[in-house]
Amino acid sequence: MSADAKPFTFQLVEDQSNVRLELRNEAGYTLKQVEVLTIFLKDVDSPGGPSSVHISFGQVSAIRSQENAVLSHQIWVNGKVASAGSEALARLKTIAGQAKPYVLDISWQDPEGKTRFQRIPVGH
Repeated sequence: MSADAKPFTFQLVEDQSNVRLELRNEAGYTLKQVEVLTIFLKDVDSPGGPSSVHISFGQVSAIRSQENAVLSHQIWVNGKVASAGSEALARLKTIAGQAKPYVLDISWQDPEGKTRFQRIPVGH
């Protein structure tokens, strides 16, 4: 796979009242040290102001070829962990015809140990 390859696909999976981010490795080999960078959500109450809500994701040590991994996440509001926040992750769902204001910035290591990156536009 070339350096500019895009091995990941994703979906947001709803599990009862939770929404979870699931990544799928479409590459023909295992991807190691998979990490999604923190996403800062646009502030609904004061557009254009600093973001008070962000989503941080847990790192996955490896995702084998053609397998999925569900990433753990925490929602932060004003610098504190929020007890509930599936509506924040739901803002990453793509709605046809609407702009995609966020990106999943994903980093991983390929079989040679080189760090690679992929950006996937998401949200509404």
